[in-house]
Amino acid sequence: MGTVRAQQYQLASPNGKLSVTVDAGEALTWQIAHDGTTVLQPSAIALQGRDEKSAKKAITFGKNVKVIRAERKSVESSFPTPLYKKVSVEDVYNQLTLKCRGGYSVQFRAYDDGAAYRFISEQNKPFIVLNETADFNFDKDYQAFVPYINDNRNGERYCFSFESYYDEAPLSKMHTDSLSITPLMVCLDGGKKAVIMEAGLENYPGMFLTVNPQTRQGVQAAFAPYPLEEIIGGHNRLNLIPTKRADYIARCAKQELPWRVVLVTEKDTQLADNDMAQRLAPACRIKDISWIKPGKVAWDWWNTCNLTGVDFKAGMNTPTYKAFIDFAADNNLEYIIIDDGWSGNESLLKDLNPNIDLKELVAYGNQKGVGIILWASWRNSAKDTEAAFSHYAQMGIKGFKIDFFDRDDQPLVQSVERIVACAAEHRLVLDLHGLKPYGIQRTYPNVLNFEGVKGLENAKWEPIVNGAPLHNFPRYDVTAPYLRMLVGPMDYTPGAMMNATRETFRAVNDHPMSQGTRVHQMAMYTLFEAPLQMLADSPSKYMKEQECTDFIAKVPTVFDETVALDGEVGEYLTLARRKGDVWYIASMTDWTPRDCTIDLSFLGEGSYEAEIFSDGINADREATDYKKEVRTVTSGDKLNIHMAPGGGWTARIWKR
Repeated sequence: MGTVRAQQYQLASPNGKLSVTVDAGEALTWQIAHDGTTVLQPSAIALQGRDEKSAKKAITFGKNVKVIRAERKSVESSFPTPLYKKVSVEDVYNQLTLKCRGGYSVQFRAYDDGAAYRFISEQNKPFIVLNETADFNFDKDYQAFVPYINDNRNGERYCFSFESYYDEAPLSKMHTDSLSITPLMVCLDGGKKAVIMEAGLENYPGMFLTVNPQTRQGVQAAFAPYPLEEIIGGHNRLNLIPTKRADYIARCAKQELPWRVVLVTEKDTQLADNDMAQRLAPACRIKDISWIKPGKVAWDWWNTCNLTGVDFKAGMNTPTYKAFIDFAADNNLEYIIIDDGWSGNESLLKDLNPNIDLKELVAYGNQKGVGIILWASWRNSAKDTEAAFSHYAQMGIKGFKIDFFDRDDQPLVQSVERIVACAAEHRLVLDLHGLKPYGIQRTYPNVLNFEGVKGLENAKWEPIVNGAPLHNFPRYDVTAPYLRMLVGPMDYTPGAMMNATRETFRAVNDHPMSQGTRVHQMAMYTLFEAPLQMLADSPSKYMKEQECTDFIAKVPTVFDETVALDGEVGEYLTLARRKGDVWYIASMTDWTPRDCTIDLSFLGEGSYEAEIFSDGINADREATDYKKEVRTVTSGDKLNIHMAPGGGWTARIWKR
């Protein structure tokens, strides 16, 4: 075959600041620049495969590229997002589609805040994907925020809960033997950031990242090979652990592959209010979503059902959950969760806990206007999905918290879609744990939340080293909203009423506490996107702290508008969100005490009443210390706030 003559294509963002250059010849590469800044150097795009029946018949995308047709279009549209941080999302971009010889196309999009591409397979017969090449090459050894995999299940490299702290180091220092999950952030010059992520994942394995071993100034995609054999294992034998994997990553046919995305921002606040994951996800497939009810949840597991002042033995039993329902009803919470232990280890329909009468609890909840959500493992949810979901939906259960996915290879991703589609048919909401968001929350909005976050549960087992906790929770708390939350909501499970300074924190499983102040926890209800949001602590503790509980209970879980006011990744964050005519504002800091100014110019005309919770004067010594005040404010005001180490500030503002 002769040398393929390279063709070059240019694509610019709507505002003209971001540009994508595509070279198509012997290889296919893309590069990105932003307003004079080199974001991505030429980076390879390719896919290697073979015919499903004939191993000798190679199928290759992105090599010896012959472009048959180049199509361009500009899109300026929007779509409704009723279960999100705003009521609608603008989708404005320029697009280039290269239809190539060999039965595939490559589609590029340029947005003002980033660029993305995907392969579109037009193969008439099923084929096997041996590997996909997605390189992200930078021109310097930039500082990066890398979320490594760090607790593989049973030693299986690709089994992971998608919960990672961030290692902050130059790209060249990335561990060569470790996988990173996405999003991964690279700190460019001039305060700009580049964030690598994926979107629109369907019928394909999720993307991990590894350091480029040649340049050590970039990262490369890696994918879990297709599992061929599995055993029951992992924590409490709740997982299916692959013991044999194929030499390929996926089995495909005609389909759109996931988007490979590079966000580019000039200010960190652009990361704190970003819609790329929504824009690039497949559109909603549920015709009627009116039954999907977001809300807050009284939750049992974190506080180990620790109730006081009751006349029964607290635990996994009917009287305990009636008390949780009473608490939820008294505080206008929509749900309670009954966590692990209500059903048998091997089935959602057998060996049920005799101490829990689900029918009685559903009836009691109905009287009180409180729905019940049940915990389930993925393994059991995938076994007999239709029978289990039909049974519990008819009983009146409102949804499931499904846990221990801990994989994102192709069969797992396929399994998730089957489960969420079945749940939608039976009008069940879902909270998915051991899994990262990847766009399915737009496609099936009955998926209200995901875990994939180093949430408050980690306080129950956090090691103490040299008199202080090993991990810096407050810094993570003001990093995750910029990075992890880019791809979707996160079930951090906030709301600890026992709060500690760095010096006084201890991990106590049955009486857990949080790092940072009381108001740091309260601010999470506004800052953390979570259409299904937990109150992690005990009802008894909340009732003793009713003033704080009243405020938490009033914060919505979906909003009409979001405004990112101020912040820096890993340092602090201030957001304002509006629901109807009421604004909710919150700020959090890391262990650094901080003074900030909050400009209220986003408010409309007239006077407003503001209910404000701030760190108390002694919160640096006693983390539960807080101050509440009510005052009048206007759009012309600028509030000067002080946050203690690990502190926070939050307010509810309504028209007088």
